[in-house]
Amino acid sequence: MKELRLHGRGGQGVVTAAELVAQAAFADGKYAQAFPSFGSERMGAPVTSFVRISDSPVRCRNQVYQPDYLIVQDATLIGTVDVTAGLKPDGLMIIDTEKTPGELKLKTRAKIYTVPATRIALEVIGRAIQNTTLLGYFAAVTELISFEGVKKAIEHRFPAAIALKNIAAVERAFALVKSEGPWREAAHV
Repeated sequence: MKELRLHGRGGQGVVTAAELVAQAAFADGKYAQAFPSFGSERMGAPVTSFVRISDSPVRCRNQVYQPDYLIVQDATLIGTVDVTAGLKPDGLMIIDTEKTPGELKLKTRAKIYTVPATRIALEVIGRAIQNTTLLGYFAAVTELISFEGVKKAIEHRFPAAIALKNIAAVERAFALVKSEGPWREAAHV
């Protein structure tokens, strides 16, 4: 079983992102579970969501304390929330930022990738909602879920016009990895 934890702020689609990952895994023929955790339900408040993906049924229902993967949708959470808590040393972290991993000064042995997901979302979708862009990047880097699975999940979730824009953002992030390799990979700290 692989576990993913997503960090962001209310209004950024962190809960939706987790649901889309789970739906993509299901579309790929896997078992999946997605659920959120948040204290206050207001815009801008820290939100965490969790996903489990497995080839067999997922029985546990607790939060994800030692994720294999992390997605940070808002880099301003770094230093405010311990986003790396429990991340496995051989894990992988994807952060939406224009900064390099070294500039973030995170103390982890996990691989860190940074991607300008908000910029891509603004250019492709026209809004600073970067969750689907990050999912495209996640799918390409980890291969835990497929591009086709993400596409099906988005088509199932959103009306056609919105889905098309989000799929275009996913394609751009996916292509970024496939053509150039993971962008700004950090060496182990």
